[in-house]
Amino acid sequence: MLTLRELAEAVPLVNAHDEIVLGLPAASVLTQRFRLPTVDPAEFSEMMRIQLEKALPFSLDEVTTDFEVVEQSESESVIAAAAVRNDQLSEIAAPLLERGLIPRQVTVYASQRASTYAPNGNALLIYREGESLVSAVAENGKVSLTRTLDGGDAEQLRVELPQFAVSVQIQGIMGPFPNVLLDESCYQLRDTVEDLVGQRPELVGIEMPPAPVKLNLVPASWKQRRAQLVRHNEWRKRLVWAGGLYGGLFALGVVYLIGLRAMIGYLNSAVGRDAAQTQFVRTAEANWKALAPAIDSRYYPVEILLHLFESLPSADVRITTYDQSARQISVEGEANSPALAYQFVEKIKKNGPLQVYNFTMGAPRILPNNHAQFRIEGRPR
Repeated sequence: MLTLRELAEAVPLVNAHDEIVLGLPAASVLTQRFRLPTVDPAEFSEMMRIQLEKALPFSLDEVTTDFEVVEQSESESVIAAAAVRNDQLSEIAAPLLERGLIPRQVTVYASQRASTYAPNGNALLIYREGESLVSAVAENGKVSLTRTLDGGDAEQLRVELPQFAVSVQIQGIMGPFPNVLLDESCYQLRDTVEDLVGQRPELVGIEMPPAPVKLNLVPASWKQRRAQLVRHNEWRKRLVWAGGLYGGLFALGVVYLIGLRAMIGYLNSAVGRDAAQTQFVRTAEANWKALAPAIDSRYYPVEILLHLFESLPSADVRITTYDQSARQISVEGEANSPALAYQFVEKIKKNGPLQVYNFTMGAPRILPNNHAQFRIEGRPR
């Protein structure tokens, strides 16, 4: 177990994501026990503040307060209240605040020990806080009265403890205590305590971790600051996740581009290796296309003329000129009307053997005798 003597030594061991619980020394906290009428629990806070205002030597605006219900009946409630001055609390927590570390809970260390070792019934707890000796009264795990003794040797304890017992009786806490708890670090005071209280105290060690308590003395300004830090941390986490996602996508993009360039390089190499074969195929294709009119019967002039004459819609359409080269066919003729010329070109387009060509015809020229002179051109597809 790691033991630290000062709060500043613990600061490097925590970070903003830790749930910090700060236990205050008894000397920095005013504890008070009240008996109040049993009312709506929502009204306890205001009634407790009125009572504390009478007991405190300074304004309630300068302190942070909280309370716990010790016991309750139909007519009366016993309240254990605690108050700490805000400036003193800020001074104690300065090592944390300077690092932007806001405790989730500020409580009293005596309450943590009482909740751990005396959760039920009344108990007297004696332990050391630094160089001081603390006597605390616990009722059902709640600290209702404390006294701090500087130095805390046996002789001082013999004087102070009986006076503290009188204060306990004045507060209406019944004694003797069924449980007397003495911290093991105060073992040399065991006989003195036994002489004063009339029973052998039980030795207790440092609890790890202490039992949780309800008492919370976090000032309102700290709560606001902590809420801001929580939101800030949430946004920072989101930005980190977004940055990580963006970085991942960017890395994937880089990998994809590298892979794409490698693929392009591979394809270029393959094209280079196959260039000779590709050129041979292209040359062969060009040669076959050049030879097609000579070796393919579909391109024979006699065959084409035969199919052209098959496509004539009637004897009123006459072919006057036919010209053929390797690149195109030219047919000129005369029809008794433009409609017959258009019928002729449409039948040519639908003639199966002639579909190796793409035929087009411009607007026929009307002759003085109202006949239509046309020109049809066909190019290999």
